[in-house]
Amino acid sequence: MANADTRTQILDSAEALFAERGYRGTSVRAITDGAGANLAAVGYHFGSKAELWAAVARRVIEPINAAQNAGLDRLLAQSSNPRVPELVEAFAGPLFDVTPQGDKGGARTSRLVMKILSDPADEARSWTGPTQDRVRDRYLAAFKRALPGISAQELGFRLRGLLAVTAVDRIDIDTQRHSTGDFPAQDDAVRRFAITFLAAAMSAPPTRS
Repeated sequence: MANADTRTQILDSAEALFAERGYRGTSVRAITDGAGANLAAVGYHFGSKAELWAAVARRVIEPINAAQNAGLDRLLAQSSNPRVPELVEAFAGPLFDVTPQGDKGGARTSRLVMKILSDPADEARSWTGPTQDRVRDRYLAAFKRALPGISAQELGFRLRGLLAVTAVDRIDIDTQRHSTGDFPAQDDAVRRFAITFLAAAMSAPPTRS
């Protein structure tokens, strides 16, 4: 039990620090100090800092992936060709569910998602596995059916944009709350705004070279 508790404490400490400082800005010592563990604990439980990053990323992203898969399953059970707004809702909606307004953990999750998407460290881009690949490939195929005129490369860019825009919105909402003590709009309204905007962005004409 002590080992399991230490592992979880390291994950919690690393998640908070990675979300604020990114991969290179976070030292193993800072992580273990935050977890109340000795310096060797990261190597014992995870093998390396890079593998700890991967474990943190998967712990945050895999519940989102599960919800995205379930949402797509529901759509495909109704129609073999879901519409773009429905696909956008199924893909981006889970980020709203795990990052509600006023939730400190949700704001941290949004910051960590942004770090996962944008951190320049080579080690920070090697965390993905079969689960993430399957979700991406399923949505790319569904969007390709809905938007046949757009290349797979451009659809992949737009799909990453859905996550980035939603995460930035969640961070901005939290920042405004701390600045003004209030939210600019209710979460359900913000979600509708975002889905409308993102569906339009996904449906934009293909880029011409």
